[in-house]
Amino acid sequence: MTPQRTFWILVMSSAAILAVTMGIRQSMGLFVSPLNTSTGLGVVTISFAMAVAQLAWGVAQPLFGMLADKVGSFKVIVFGTLMLSLGLAITPFMSSGFGLIFSIGVLTAVGAGAGSFSILIGASAQRLPAERRSTAAGLINAGGSLGQFIFAPVTQVLINSFNWVVAILALAATSLTTILLALPLREKNSVAEKRAVAQADGVALGEQLRIAFKDRSYLCLNVGFFTCGFHIAFLVTHLPGEVNLCGLPASVGAASLAIIGLANVVGSIWAGWLGQTKRMKMILFWMYASRALAIAIYLMAPKTALTFYIFAAVLGFTWLATVPPTAGLVGKLFGLRYLGTLFGFALLSHQIGGFFGAWLGGITLVQSGNYEWMWYADIVLASIAALVNLPIREEHPRLAVTA
Repeated sequence: MTPQRTFWILVMSSAAILAVTMGIRQSMGLFVSPLNTSTGLGVVTISFAMAVAQLAWGVAQPLFGMLADKVGSFKVIVFGTLMLSLGLAITPFMSSGFGLIFSIGVLTAVGAGAGSFSILIGASAQRLPAERRSTAAGLINAGGSLGQFIFAPVTQVLINSFNWVVAILALAATSLTTILLALPLREKNSVAEKRAVAQADGVALGEQLRIAFKDRSYLCLNVGFFTCGFHIAFLVTHLPGEVNLCGLPASVGAASLAIIGLANVVGSIWAGWLGQTKRMKMILFWMYASRALAIAIYLMAPKTALTFYIFAAVLGFTWLATVPPTAGLVGKLFGLRYLGTLFGFALLSHQIGGFFGAWLGGITLVQSGNYEWMWYADIVLASIAALVNLPIREEHPRLAVTA
């Protein structure tokens, strides 16, 4: 098999898996209102279950990353797919807050985590030459955004045409397709061969983790990713509620989520391509800074459907386009051997922020009747995320090539 063909098989397979898992995850906010109406549990309780899902998805990243380093990414994806499908399928039968936390917050989130960034980008990066990794990460990440573009409006149509139960069961069935999509990711090397490679590298996982968590650049990267998670989880969970507060139909919220996904397809590919020639920390700086500016402009703009669509397009361009440069920086700082694990911990930081973004959004709505204070917090945190990336040590790509 030619290197070019190998590249595209790995990238397309990984992108398709991410399209399904991320498309489902990023559409869960559409179920907040139907769940509230059906169960009467209240927005705060449902938001807390969604917040737990953000955290559980993050916790799953380093754990599944370590597991994939040992047993292979294919087995991890199959196991996670079964958890994801089961979690979605039992959600209609949950009538308590604890039940929703178990189905949405644990099973669904952890299952989706097994088919996400740390596993897919790590598996691909280890099989591709250095000059193609950034492009591959951008294309894989674009798959997740394309999934959001497809799943959000389709899910809303299913909810409107049938009901939320039919919609979520349809998502459960669709999630099973990732098992077939993961077939090209089956490892050819045995577990014994992997262990031999690890021993040859001379650095054990525990030692590598100690080195990473004492490294200022890695810590700065995690702080920036934390604020990114806060921002994204708040929006994906509560943007439909913001649309409702503005007196606009639910279709505007679903369309906005879809636009975010479509715009991020372009943003992700652009970020992956740009990472080959520009400092990744500067790419992250400008992404986070643009978010702060976009939210400030949104707050001053009239709340019309067009405003939401423009806002979604601007934010969507940087939505999860932060992933390729973040993963790329982890690889630059520490190499590829434990990329899945180290990037998994960065994603955990992202999702701790996501937990607070989803949960505090619900609390803010109940306490004040709107999301105003959350928008202000978003501006502050996005600004911090931009600045904290500047001290990260990173050699310019042109200098590295020259050396």
